[in-house]
Amino acid sequence: METREVRIAVTGTHGIGKTTLVEDLVEAGAELEAVPEPFLVIHSDDAFVDGPDTDDFEEQLNQSCDLILESTTGRSLVFDRCPIDFLAYLDVVGKANGFEWTPSARQLARIERTMKALDLVIFVPLLDDDEIAGAIEYPKLRRQVNARLKCIFYDDEFGLFENGPPLLEAFGPREKRVAKVLAGVTTEI
Repeated sequence: METREVRIAVTGTHGIGKTTLVEDLVEAGAELEAVPEPFLVIHSDDAFVDGPDTDDFEEQLNQSCDLILESTTGRSLVFDRCPIDFLAYLDVVGKANGFEWTPSARQLARIERTMKALDLVIFVPLLDDDEIAGAIEYPKLRRQVNARLKCIFYDDEFGLFENGPPLLEAFGPREKRVAKVLAGVTTEI
């Protein structure tokens, strides 16, 4: 039996365990190849020197779309982040800087095309009982982005999920997250 290539994106605010989940899925023998988050692909020494800004997040949004749309490995892929992450960051950071950031029609069309290229989106929400030990950079931004992501996903503000990929929420201990995602891959796709 021939297996079909799948494209999965893991999304959520920073310091939530997305990269850990991606690594755990690869190690679980799910025959997935990890694609690093856009920040790591385009990281420069001047990134976030003065704190997070919309220019940095727009660059990551574009890189996220490029990574998903241009990946032609012939293997199943799991992406660390997707464009929705950056819509949330851009909205929150824009408001913090005194303006409302909204995607242009062209950006939104590209984001929609990118999301349709995915087979499944895994949302890792921030819980009241945070499992991440240690200090997290920009804790207020982290909470605000998590809240914004929930609105984007559950209210489908941009209309990206009506005809887009299914959304699966993964939370709890690492083993449970992996088991839930692997079960979701077989039932959702």
